[in-house]
Amino acid sequence: MHLGVDSFVSQVTDPETGIMVGAADRMEQMLETIVRADEAGVDNFGVGEHHRAEFFDSAPAVILAAAAALTKRIRLHSAVAVLSAEDPVRLFQSFATLDLISRGRAELIVGRGSFVEAFPCSVWTRRTTTRYSRRSSTSS
Repeated sequence: MHLGVDSFVSQVTDPETGIMVGAADRMEQMLETIVRADEAGVDNFGVGEHHRAEFFDSAPAVILAAAAALTKRIRLHSAVAVLSAEDPVRLFQSFATLDLISRGRAELIVGRGSFVEAFPCSVWTRRTTTRYSRRSSTSS
């Protein structure tokens, strides 16, 4: 059996002060969490992807690359990479590079995403997807 953790880097408030934790401090907390998970023997850790103001994880491959430099054995994965907001080739290249940095500890998990805010980030627009759909149906 393998044990893994998936997380997001969302805005949080400090439970003692009630003050919102800054973005850089929150990112540092996430990296510390991944390091502690590695030290505790957790098998894998995934960072999700969001494109909303209250989340700081719009580039999981970058976060996981930073974690790779700080950890030894934990496998690092997307939880999940949002295909509607990514160019598939660039996504593959980012995670292939992460796999090199982590010495084979990267895993890519993809999905559709659950918020519409990511769609305008995409290379796929309504016009291109409609055009692609028409081409696909006429060529079949």
